[in-house]
Amino acid sequence: MLQPDVELAALIRQAREGDSAALGKLLDQYRAYFQILAARGIGPRLGRRFNASDVVQQTMLEACRDFVQFLGSGEPELVAWLERILQRNIAQLVRDHVATQKRAVGREQACEGNDASGADRFDPAAQHSSPSQRAMRGEEAIHLARVLAALPEDQREAVRLRHLEGWTLAEISDYFKRSPAATAGLIKRGMQKLREKLGADLKSLNDDKSKNTSP
Repeated sequence: MLQPDVELAALIRQAREGDSAALGKLLDQYRAYFQILAARGIGPRLGRRFNASDVVQQTMLEACRDFVQFLGSGEPELVAWLERILQRNIAQLVRDHVATQKRAVGREQACEGNDASGADRFDPAAQHSSPSQRAMRGEEAIHLARVLAALPEDQREAVRLRHLEGWTLAEISDYFKRSPAATAGLIKRGMQKLREKLGADLKSLNDDKSKNTSP
């Protein structure tokens, strides 16, 4: 579960004072959440070539390096600051990809005289935003991302694509190169495990509350 506000503020203060262990613990709370944001920002096409984990790792390293620049005191400010670093890294990845594609097309034109019109139509701004995507914010979203991260990789990705990105079953089947029936089963198993883990976490939270409020 998320750190209570008091402990979170303490971690931020310790990190500012140069405690690298506190800073690592602080940033690790958000790694799973930013994994989802990175996968969404990169998109399925670039995602086949670049690993979202690498972009998240780069973001966390830069956050460690530049933490002195973070002036906030709470979770909303911290998450917003980390998101800006992540978005900058994704934008740079896309620019590098587009530049590489253009150079490759230029070489093909020079060697073969090919028409390169429309050779690279990748547009990062064209990513669609479904209601579930727009809702993927805040404390509950960060916790959901942690629970998703505990699922097997194929189930995690199938659930993410279906319920967070809004892909159709046919699109997910094509992505995984599996039959629609097999893909539907993958999503079902992932959702069952997700509900079990969320239910266990909720029970644990309620038990903790009961202990803290008992006379």
